Amino acid sequence: MTSSRSSLVISNVRLPDGQAVAVSITDGRIDALGPDVVAQPGAAIENGGGALLLPGFVEGHTHIDKSNWGRPWYRNEVGATLLDRINNERRWRKESGHDAGAQSLALARAFVQAGTTRLRTHVDVDTDAGLRYIEGVLETRQTMRDVLDLQIVAFPQSGLLGRPGTDELLGRALAEGADVLGALDPALIDGDPVASLNTTFALAERHRKPIDIHLHEPGEVGAFTFRLLLDRVEALGMQGQVVVSHAFCLGALPERERDALLERIARLNVALLTTAPPSRPVPPLKICREKGITIFGGNDGIRDTWSPYGSPDMLERAMLIGMRYDMRRDDELAIAFDCVSAAAARGCGFADYGLQVGARADLVLVDAETVAHAVVARPKRKLVLANGRIVARNGELVAAALEGA
Repeated sequence: MTSSRSSLVISNVRLPDGQAVAVSITDGRIDALGPDVVAQPGAAIENGGGALLLPGFVEGHTHIDKSNWGRPWYRNEVGATLLDRINNERRWRKESGHDAGAQSLALARAFVQAGTTRLRTHVDVDTDAGLRYIEGVLETRQTMRDVLDLQIVAFPQSGLLGRPGTDELLGRALAEGADVLGALDPALIDGDPVASLNTTFALAERHRKPIDIHLHEPGEVGAFTFRLLLDRVEALGMQGQVVVSHAFCLGALPERERDALLERIARLNVALLTTAPPSRPVPPLKICREKGITIFGGNDGIRDTWSPYGSPDMLERAMLIGMRYDMRRDDELAIAFDCVSAAAARGCGFADYGLQVGARADLVLVDAETVAHAVVARPKRKLVLANGRIVARNGELVAAALEGA
C-alpha cells in the first residue's frame, strides 16, 4: 500500500480501556497517541465525538472471487456433500459467466465501508478456469491498494491430485502475484494425504510462500492428516508459515489426544482459523489461546453458491464467534473481537497493525461504550480510516478517498 502523505489528528476518542485520547497521524502512520496529543501546524483535525476507537478489522478467511454480493438472489438447491457443492459451483460459474473481478471489487468495497482494512481471500485455481479468477482478484487488489491490504491465497477448490495440471497452475498463480499457497483435504478430497502434502509443501518451498490449508476432515482422519502436516512443518523449518483453516477435527477428538496435538501445534507455531460454524465441531478457542496458539476468525464464503450467509461486517463475525463459543462476559467478547483484529493480523502476517505509535493508521470509530458493546450492537461505523485517510463516514464510503476503486 502507498502512503497517504497527509497529517491528521483525531481528537476526543476513547481507547478500549476507557482512556480518553487523541491520535496524530502523519504519512499514513500513527505518530502520537495519548491524552496530551497536540496538533502540529497545518494538520487537519477531526473531532471523534467521544467515540470508541478500534483498530481496523481483519478478515482472516473469505472467498471474494466467488461471491454473489449485490447480485440477484441465488436459489440454492445444491446437494449436501462437499463434492456436490464443489461441482455445483464450478458448473454455475461457467454457465453464468460469473465475473470474479467485478464481484471481488464489490465485496472489497463493502468490507472497507464496514471497517475492514486487511483481508485474506482464497481464490479458486483449477484446470477449468485456469488463472481467470486469480487475475480478477489481482485487479481488485491493484484498484484497492491504497485502502485495503489484500492477501491472495491460490486455492485448489477442486483438489490438487485429481485434476492433472493443477500443481502447475498453482505455481503460476504464486509466480504472478498470489501471496499464499492453499490446499484442501489431502485425505478425503485428494485421496492420498502423503502425496498431496508432499506436493503442497514442495510448491511452497520452491516459491518461498506460506501455506493456508482447508482441513474439513473430521475426527481421526483429520488428526492423521494434521500430524502429517506437522511433520512437514518441522522437517522443512516452516514454523510460523502455516495456517490450518477450519480444523474441525480438533473439536471432535478425545481430550488427551486433542491436547497432545495442540501442544505440538503450539510448539511449531501453526496458526488456526475458525469461522465458528454452528453445525460443525470447532477448535477449542480458549484452550488454544491458553496454549499459545494463534487462533483467529473469518467469514468463509459470503453470499455464494455454497451458502446464503456471511457479511462483510467483521463485528458481526466476532458476535457469531462469541455465540458459538458461549461467550457472554465482556472480557470474553473482547476475545471474540481479538479474533477479527490483532489475532487475525498475527495469523495472516499483516505487519504494523494496532493502536500504537508506528502502526499504520487503520482505525474505526463507533458509538459504543465498550468493545463488547460494539460486538453485540454492531453500530454504524462513525468513521473508518485506512492507511491514514478517511474512507468511510457514518456508514458510507467517502468517494474522494476511493478514486479508482
